[in-house]
Amino acid sequence: MPKLTEGRRERNVEIPMASLADIAFLLLIFFLVTTTIDMDKGLGIVLPAKGEQTEVSKKNISNLLINARGQILLDEDQVALRDVEPLVRQKMAENPNLIISVKTDRRTTYQRYVDVLDELKQANANRISIANPE
Repeated sequence: MPKLTEGRRERNVEIPMASLADIAFLLLIFFLVTTTIDMDKGLGIVLPAKGEQTEVSKKNISNLLINARGQILLDEDQVALRDVEPLVRQKMAENPNLIISVKTDRRTTYQRYVDVLDELKQANANRISIANPE
């Protein structure tokens, strides 16, 4: 018999715990199935086999240097980032065997390096040599 307290009835309220585990499991499965995970693809660069070396004529190499201050030097001439793509396209039109040798300083920011590689990719430069940082 319910007790009367101050004019109200006291009710025994219970939450059924038996189905709580089932609901939690179903929610877990739902979120695992519907969640997508973005995968960073990184830089798409094909590296040569270890120990593979070929002699290249100096006329087929164009040097691109990124110094510690982020300045870009293409064959000893300073260029802006936005000018890399058209200049490389022009050089590749003049010499289809052109290899772009990219060299950085150890203090060059990674973002600047990736920006330059993106410009080379937009110029359809497929032959890129990545030199060890100074």
